[in-house]
Amino acid sequence: MDLFGNMTLNAVQIIQLMLAPAVMINACGLLLLGINNKYSLVVNRIRLLNEEKRRLMLKIGEKAPTTDDNVRLESIAHQIRALTYRAKLVRNTVLCYTTSVALFVTTSLILGVSSVLSLGKLNFLIITTFLLGMTFVFIGIVFAGLETKKGYDIISYEVKAHE
Repeated sequence: MDLFGNMTLNAVQIIQLMLAPAVMINACGLLLLGINNKYSLVVNRIRLLNEEKRRLMLKIGEKAPTTDDNVRLESIAHQIRALTYRAKLVRNTVLCYTTSVALFVTTSLILGVSSVLSLGKLNFLIITTFLLGMTFVFIGIVFAGLETKKGYDIISYEVKAHE
């Protein structure tokens, strides 16, 4: 018994089946590229805020901080907390997309093994791994959406703090 019951597949058809998940692997690669760029920006922003906080603390030194200094320190602390949460969302997004890629590669491998060894019983496993990959893509998109919202919230807070 082969992959689709009675239907026999030639080598070209088997290769086409194995490459079908490659479209999703490519899509996840593009998503990973974009989200990794966001991760770099978030981490750099955290570093800049920490550096600003250190400089402000050195400037204040032994004397009592002014009201403006206190407002800025509070704003920096709030932004760092929010950006740290945002970095966790980006991390979760990356993990979901990476898991998706692994599942799509696994789907391709199982398709190949199933076709070569005529193991039609692997059909359920093939569909399951592909659907799990799609599920992780969806979860990653949800995390990316939450991260985008959090980014907007941070900017809104910063603008309001300086008004």
